[in-house]
Amino acid sequence: MDDSSSYSNLPTSHLLGSVPSVINEEKKASFAVPEANIQYFPPNNGSGGSRGRGYQTLEAPTGMFLPLCLSYAESLEQQPPKNWKGVFNISSYTQYFNVDTDVVINRLISSFYPTGGDFFSKIDANPDLYGHIWITTTLVFMLSSFGNFATYLMKKRTDGTTSWSFDVGYVNVAASGIYGYAVVVPLAFYFLLQYLGSNASLIRFWCMWGYSLSIFIPTAFLLLIPVEFLRWMIILIAGMASSCFVYLNLRSYIEGVNDLTIMVVAAFLLQMALAIFIKVWFFP
Repeated sequence: MDDSSSYSNLPTSHLLGSVPSVINEEKKASFAVPEANIQYFPPNNGSGGSRGRGYQTLEAPTGMFLPLCLSYAESLEQQPPKNWKGVFNISSYTQYFNVDTDVVINRLISSFYPTGGDFFSKIDANPDLYGHIWITTTLVFMLSSFGNFATYLMKKRTDGTTSWSFDVGYVNVAASGIYGYAVVVPLAFYFLLQYLGSNASLIRFWCMWGYSLSIFIPTAFLLLIPVEFLRWMIILIAGMASSCFVYLNLRSYIEGVNDLTIMVVAAFLLQMALAIFIKVWFFP
């Protein structure tokens, strides 16, 4: 018999300082950890899945929050200041240039049909100043250039040896006349209607009067014909069309207001006076 096996069979529980053997089940029981009672913060009521345990992750509701922020920022940008400082703020006028090519072309076509009389209803939702500035600027350059060229053609008919020279004074007169008319006349009618108690809109007046000048742009091409009788016929027809456009639309705009017929007639006569001014000064 092996000596080591005999020693292992000896009882050792009675020995002082001896350590009893540990059974595996007792070891597991002594080191068992009670189940942790995890509380959710903030509590997730009624939500399942792995995201419902432990601390919940707070996420920004981008699906709803971001579009609201963007729409609010856009409204702040488009809303002009209501105090007097808004007149000198460029952002106050951005909404009046929010038009595309289709809208401008549609309004240009409407200005060539003066009998419609519904121009204010078309621009009521979005009156623009883009057409006003574009039409007047184009007309200034066309009158100054074509006026010089038409003068040369008329002189060339009478004297074949004449030389052509560009008169810069045409540019100054065209800019002063066209810009001054397109700004001052609607402004004057606006203040008169406000004084008489009518609810007028200056932006709509500027828009309507600006588009009323569009017919004079193709007219400038036709006035190059070196025949005086045809020139007068062309400018009178264009002036009548533009005057009727202003007359009919202005009358429909102030319809229902008494004692304003003279103002509508004055608008018609002023438009005809502008047509005659174009012919006499630039195409003599």
